[in-house]
Amino acid sequence: TLHGLWPQPRDKEYCDVYNRNLWASRDGRWLDLPPLDLTIAQRRDLDLVMPGSRSGLDRHEWTKHGTCYGSGQRDYFADSLDLMLALNASPVVDLFAGNIGKRITLNQLRNAFDTAFGAGAGDRVAMICADDGNRTIITEIRINLTGDISGPDNFGDLIRAADPAAIGCRSGQVDAV
Repeated sequence: TLHGLWPQPRDKEYCDVYNRNLWASRDGRWLDLPPLDLTIAQRRDLDLVMPGSRSGLDRHEWTKHGTCYGSGQRDYFADSLDLMLALNASPVVDLFAGNIGKRITLNQLRNAFDTAFGAGAGDRVAMICADDGNRTIITEIRINLTGDISGPDNFGDLIRAADPAAIGCRSGQVDAV
């Protein structure tokens, strides 16, 4: 699933956002944010890869990060969807789908990225985990990218051009959606 696409530097957030929208975003009142101007196909595809859009996550991500992207909502989400298309068509999906309820390691994840997107791609991926008291669950995969997104086909080039990622956690359990 998609959480978001975050332009860098990381502290570049809320660009030219009205105060009422900034506070609605920060306070978690995401459905109070203005609706997005997406095509029907983008709305359908985004709802599929970003289940959090039901709670307004898409509006929050646009307000916090997309406003700093340098283009409009449709371009920001088109690029996000292209990246998800490339990722979801890769062997990385099989790694997760085949290990629900099991642990995977950062090395396994990075090897899957190397296989899918070329040698060195895995070094640009961090695995983020959280401990719920009983187990350590994988909560995020952060993928460093550098360059202009021109569709799903240049995903590997964007990864390999980026700086290496921090390690994050070394292993975690794959939880069912």
